[in-house]
Amino acid sequence: MSTRTVMVLSGPNLNLLGEREPEVYGANTLDDHLAVAREAATIHGLEIDHLQSNHEGELVDAIQAARTDCAAIVINPGAFTHYAWAIHDALAAFDGPIIEVHLSNPAAREPWRHTSVVAPVAAGTIAGFGSDGYRLAIDAVAALLASA
Repeated sequence: MSTRTVMVLSGPNLNLLGEREPEVYGANTLDDHLAVAREAATIHGLEIDHLQSNHEGELVDAIQAARTDCAAIVINPGAFTHYAWAIHDALAAFDGPIIEVHLSNPAAREPWRHTSVVAPVAAGTIAGFGSDGYRLAIDAVAALLASA
């Protein structure tokens, strides 16, 4: 296992960041958010692998592959947060730290967004801080890896 690689996973519609509902998700693109994550990772001596997919099975495959290739996972599951039990189960089989991240705060939005099936298998959830959420997630991963 690579002890220096963090898998960053981005769920459905996150490829539209910067265009889709900027009043909710801001003007930054997914590449902008990944740049923040990569900058934080560099500070901690970590590397980032990234996958964005609109398909649940592709994210499950990436989580399973990360079991042998990555030390930690940072995941913004998008709408899969609320019902994708296959993602939950795949994450439950991952031995390293998992941080759930959301640009907006789902708890302050529509009631259907208040439940996360990812949260029970994550070390923590960072929500509502925009791009800073990705920096905070990488900082959290680095701290968890250092204490392991």
